[in-house]
Amino acid sequence: MPRKSSSAPSTTIVESSSTAPSTFNDGLPLPKMLVFDLDYTLWPFWVDTHVSPPLKAKDNNARAVDRCGESFAFYQDVPLILQDTRAKGIQVSAASRTAAPDLARDMLKMLHLAPANKRALDYFDYLQIFPGSKTTHFARLQKQTGLDYKDMLFFDDEARNKNVEELGVVMYLVRDGVTRDVIDRGVREWRRRNGREKKEG
Repeated sequence: MPRKSSSAPSTTIVESSSTAPSTFNDGLPLPKMLVFDLDYTLWPFWVDTHVSPPLKAKDNNARAVDRCGESFAFYQDVPLILQDTRAKGIQVSAASRTAAPDLARDMLKMLHLAPANKRALDYFDYLQIFPGSKTTHFARLQKQTGLDYKDMLFFDDEARNKNVEELGVVMYLVRDGVTRDVIDRGVREWRRRNGREKKEG
């Protein structure tokens, strides 16, 4: 994956008018948990290098501004994706190797999701945010949840993190942030890899 710019991007929130990912309503099997990386997966920045604390909330917590006046928010589709995932009864987790775990948590607390206007943090069932191999993050998630690795679908922007597939997790590589289409493609890949492309029960 090419290295991104070291300058922090300004981010504008545009509320999405589209519906939930189509795979959430097609009657076929779904993972029990969606796991998301944070940097360049849910938001378009590296929280440990682009963000200079302290943070201040702006626009009813739709974005955060740091000490340098830079603005930070989720990718456009993310707020509704997180809400739709929880509404479907699918657990949501984060697996991030950032070197600034406290700042990442602060960002999740500060950013609220429209239209519910609840903290993003409240939509996550589990957080594994610390430096190190993602296999360690998933080992901890498995211990916390008791779920089989095959019931987890992971979205991440770095190909090196495909090593989690050694555990049985399906990872979908994200190119330009999570969108509804990315979720659908990831779910279809999860079904294909697990032999679950037909209706069950």
